[in-house]
Amino acid sequence: MDELKKLTRLGQDTPYVDQYDPKQLTPVPRALSRDSLPGEPSWHGYDEWWGYELSWLNSKGRPEVRMVRFRFSPDSPFLIESKSFKLYLNSFNQTRFSDERAVRERLVEDLSSATGQIVDVLICPVQSLAADASTTEEGGQFECTLLDTLDVEVDVYTPSASLLEKDDSGPSGGTWVSHLLRSNCPVTGQPDWGSVLIHLEGAACTQESLLRYIISYRQHQGFHEHCVESMYTDLMHKLKPEKLMVMARYTRRGGLDINPVRASHPELLDVAEKWGRVNRQ
Repeated sequence: MDELKKLTRLGQDTPYVDQYDPKQLTPVPRALSRDSLPGEPSWHGYDEWWGYELSWLNSKGRPEVRMVRFRFSPDSPFLIESKSFKLYLNSFNQTRFSDERAVRERLVEDLSSATGQIVDVLICPVQSLAADASTTEEGGQFECTLLDTLDVEVDVYTPSASLLEKDDSGPSGGTWVSHLLRSNCPVTGQPDWGSVLIHLEGAACTQESLLRYIISYRQHQGFHEHCVESMYTDLMHKLKPEKLMVMARYTRRGGLDINPVRASHPELLDVAEKWGRVNRQ
C-alpha cells in the first residue's frame, strides 16, 4: 500500500495539462499485487480499457473527438495507473496532430513504452461503438445464468476461497454473471463497481457460494486487474476445473472503464468477446 502511494498520484491534487505530455503516465509493477497470489501466474487474456474522452486539434486547430479501445497484455511487466492515464489522455486536448493515424501511433508508442509490451489501440467514431463492443443482455445472444436473484445470506465482505463450495450433483460446468461486484481502490479507498462473468468447464460450484464469493470483494482493496487475477487463482485452486475464464466489466471513472479477462485456454477468449458491454457502462 505504501509503495503504491509513492508510485501514484491517487488522492493528490494534480494540475491538469492540455499539451501533450507522455510523462503523465505512471507505470505500476504488476508484481506488487501478484506477489500475494500462490504459484506463478499462468493464463491468457488482456486488460481492455475504453476511453470516451479522447480529443485533439487537427492541423487547422479544429477539435476532433473519438472513443478509443486499448488492450494491454497481462504479460506486460507494468500496468498504467488510471488517474495518470486520464491525465495523459487529457494532455492531447490542445495539441495539434496531422491526422488520426498520428494520434494512434503516438498512443501505441507511449503506452507500449510505459508497460513494456506492445499495446493494441483502436480509435472509433463517437457515433458508433466498434462491432465487438455491442451491448448484449443475459437471455439474449449470450447464454449465462444470472446469480443476483439468489436469496442468499451474506456476512463475509473480504475475499476468501473457503467460501467456494464444489457442486458434484449438477452439470460439470457453466457460465455465470453477477452485477454485484464491488471492490475498492487500494490507495484512495474509493469504490469500484463492476459486473463479473465466470465460465467453468470440468468442474462446478454451487451458485449460492459463488455469489457469496463475488460479494466478498465488497470491502477488498485492489486494482481491477488484481481482483480478476485473485478470483481466477482462487477458483482454479479450489475447484480445479479443466477450463476457466474470469472477466470483469467495471463502470466508468474519469472517462475510462477497465475490463480485465483471464482464461486458462486461448479459445475461451471467444466467450469474453461474446459478453457485450453492460448497460451501466
